[in-house]
Amino acid sequence: MRTAGAIIRAFVYMVLALPAVLVVISSFTSSDSMNFPPTGFSLRWYQRVWESEPFMTALWTSTYIALLVAGIALAIGFAAAFAIDRFSFRGKVLLQGLIFSPLIVPAVVLGIGLLQLFVALNLTQTVYPLLMGHLVLAIPYVVRTILASLSLQDRVLEEAAKNLRATPLEVIRRITLPLILPCLLSSAIFAFVTSFGNVTVSAFLTYGGKSTLPVQIFAYVDTSYDPLVAAVSSIMIMVTLVVILTIERLISADKLV
Repeated sequence: MRTAGAIIRAFVYMVLALPAVLVVISSFTSSDSMNFPPTGFSLRWYQRVWESEPFMTALWTSTYIALLVAGIALAIGFAAAFAIDRFSFRGKVLLQGLIFSPLIVPAVVLGIGLLQLFVALNLTQTVYPLLMGHLVLAIPYVVRTILASLSLQDRVLEEAAKNLRATPLEVIRRITLPLILPCLLSSAIFAFVTSFGNVTVSAFLTYGGKSTLPVQIFAYVDTSYDPLVAAVSSIMIMVTLVVILTIERLISADKLV
């Protein structure tokens, strides 16, 4: 049974990773068309990405928005999850329903609705629609992850701190947050990846002629299908991996302290 389980896990991991691996390998081709296996080896497509102002601007926009979303969603998500887990109040069920509702609303419907809202507010040429749209998508994942961690946390240390006359804020800062730090960092990863890779909502909420990298890729694919797309996609994969590995190192370092 153990061997069969290992084979199944290996197969699942291979199926999940294979598309990304093929894209990365194809990005190093010297050919003018994207194919596998690649013809020759060349870095010219990465050079073209570096020299392409639309793609570099889109990469910066995606990274900037994703970092903002990760920080803001983490703050809002922790506050909401803590309130839901630790307190009983009127409208608690309604609050949970509102927080998780973006998970069941089709992304196209959500994008159109947000676009109409920000058109009415005359904010379509600012960063706020894109930021708010990504927050709406990311906060449910953050809240769900932190709720799971809080529900499993032993509250003995918190009660001991309260008995020693620690204020509620001191209990949260010195006890609760350090205990769930790995969960908080994982939630930040969820928020970053959700924002960085989003296409549907981002397509409706781009601002000032600026678009995110996934939207820019889809717009480019409409007119061309050269290895430049594979190079840009590989950069997206690398940025996501760097963020995940950095957070993983932080979690590991925290566990060693």
